[in-house]
Amino acid sequence: MDRFRLDEKVALITGAGSGLGRQFAQTLSEAGATVVLAARRREKLEETAETIRGAGGSAICLDLDVTDSASIAKCFEEMHEQVGVADILVNNAGIARQAFLTEITEEDWDAVLDTNLKGVFLVAQAAARAMIGARKSGSIINISSVLGVRVSKALASYIAAKAGVVHLTQAMALEWSRDNIRVNALAPGYFVTEINQAEFDQGAGTMVKKLVPMGRVGDLPEIGGPLLLLASDAGSYMTGSLLAVDGGHLCGSL
Repeated sequence: MDRFRLDEKVALITGAGSGLGRQFAQTLSEAGATVVLAARRREKLEETAETIRGAGGSAICLDLDVTDSASIAKCFEEMHEQVGVADILVNNAGIARQAFLTEITEEDWDAVLDTNLKGVFLVAQAAARAMIGARKSGSIINISSVLGVRVSKALASYIAAKAGVVHLTQAMALEWSRDNIRVNALAPGYFVTEINQAEFDQGAGTMVKKLVPMGRVGDLPEIGGPLLLLASDAGSYMTGSLLAVDGGHLCGSL
């Protein structure tokens, strides 16, 4: 079980203020990592950090806009000054804009692709450059989605970006393996968060029971084990993989 431990490791989590990002940060902290929480909403980050510190963990908060190269450079500079080069990156920041293809605006399309795909590239590139420069092995975990493999109506921009993350992950894994940097993608299915709780309590819960063979949405702690597998030495021979955590969604019927 020691292979799942992350003591003396530094983990950067983008979009760590709420939902899956907060759960990722808490999971990595519980395994012993010093966590760096990064996002645009500083107040949400501080809430996550307070929870982690209250449980005995170590956390710092940094401002980050994953679509802005200057913001990324500043975030990494501050992280290196405070805790050093990250051993683990969880590329979680993401947004969605729901609209049919005939109605989505160019502005909304660009916002989703810039955050969910370009942002993943820019932050991973910065992390890999730092790891290589420090001669440090590492693990990069890009957060895709079951909708990076399957499709749904009115979410084309999100689907296109998350599908791009899957192939981008494989390209990163291919190029950075020689530098001892593993790159994998995690594909969550439907999980209950504070943002979608009300939706799942109403009509969406019935829809999920039809789509997901296990007949329910996931509880946030259920994604912790797969995350630790990819982040830790327990997954040392995994790179370029897509790991679905979805209650069987991807093997269910259309």
